[in-house]
Amino acid sequence: MSDKAVKVGSGQAWWVWGIGVFAYLVAVTQRTSFGVAGLEATERFDASASILATFSVVQLVVYAALQIPVGLMIDKFGSRRLIIFGAVLMAIGQMLLALATSVPAGLVGRFFVGAGDAMTFVSVIRLISAWFPGYRVPMLTQFTGMVGQLGQLLSLVPFVALLHWAGWAPSFLSLAALCVIAFVLSLIAVRDQPRGTAPLPAGPQAKSLAVLREAWHEPGTRLGFWTHFSLQFTSNVFLLAWGYPFLVSGQGLDPTVASGLMTIFVVVALVFGPLFGAVVSRHPLRRSTLALTIIILIGASWATVLLWPGRAPIAVLVVLMTLVAVGGPGSMIGFDFARTFNAPRIIGTATGIVNVGGFTAALVSVYFIGLILDLQFAAAGGSGELYNLGAFRWALAFQFIPLALGALGIVVTRRKTRAHLAETGVVLVPLLQAIAERRWRRGGHRGI
Repeated sequence: MSDKAVKVGSGQAWWVWGIGVFAYLVAVTQRTSFGVAGLEATERFDASASILATFSVVQLVVYAALQIPVGLMIDKFGSRRLIIFGAVLMAIGQMLLALATSVPAGLVGRFFVGAGDAMTFVSVIRLISAWFPGYRVPMLTQFTGMVGQLGQLLSLVPFVALLHWAGWAPSFLSLAALCVIAFVLSLIAVRDQPRGTAPLPAGPQAKSLAVLREAWHEPGTRLGFWTHFSLQFTSNVFLLAWGYPFLVSGQGLDPTVASGLMTIFVVVALVFGPLFGAVVSRHPLRRSTLALTIIILIGASWATVLLWPGRAPIAVLVVLMTLVAVGGPGSMIGFDFARTFNAPRIIGTATGIVNVGGFTAALVSVYFIGLILDLQFAAAGGSGELYNLGAFRWALAFQFIPLALGALGIVVTRRKTRAHLAETGVVLVPLLQAIAERRWRRGGHRGI
């Protein structure tokens, strides 16, 4: 390859982004694979609900705990190294899980999967900022999430089919092979930025805490955190741990039907990802309003299903999963807050802070849902079914707590963000007034 400068947004940029997105797709496949293998894992490890939840909790704890360190490392070392190293860690983790026959060994495998997964998405988001002009970033961020969610489809269809046909070890070894492919492609094609461009300023090596404080001090970063916290966790709870058991054991669906219904998450990402990207680009001053609207819809859908007398009809379950799935592309709004309110040199750190939100809420929810299921089973004297509909109703109702907490966080932090913007001369017209006066704002790069 020549030393000639490469233009931002060039053909090579699309290749770099495409391989990065493939690496993220592979990471999502690793992340969601255990959720659809939950019933098989119960038998393989002879595990209770709370122990089964621990597998997902360990993965999520590692993922969430590494987000800020990963953000700092991206600002220091660049995206390429972390994407490559993440693929290696996930391959190791899935190989360990494939061979594990005890709970501790399985948990070590999920630890490595969570660590590798933690390095991938934030790194790809940083690549977008480095390789593409600003006006393309919101849409490409949504497309990254959208294409990445196809990894769910890989875990829901071919992986489940392979699991039932070939068994535990071959299935998880095939996932490790996917990670090896992502490693090789990233090693060959991914570069941190176009050749000939000035390097992005790196955060001070000896002042990581100062960089972290600077990113957190920005109200827009905290607004992004609570946006991601509220919108992303419910889909993680459903996909990583309790959705499949709830549909099969709680709602009495055939496993094949349940797997088919969960592909709704992929379809919704494909439809709403570009839609939200366009809305955020055209109406940046209304991002938090969109986020709060989605939160209300998710809460209403869960309330409907959990209060439904008896098992809910398929149509009602489809609506539930559709609205829960909308939270996935909706949570990408949080990353747009991080991008538009922070200096380029600390975008990786700010993005890591935002990404902590949804996974923190998810790990807490996954654990307490499993704990509540076990407590009800113990209260019944260990008789009856562990995963019955009544038990699931009480356990899954826990999700209303982080939903409410996240909505409150958005309301409080957007007030502070608006006050901060007002100091710079940006005044937000109330939504109803803007609608009445047809004053929807178009373009721009800041707003809430």
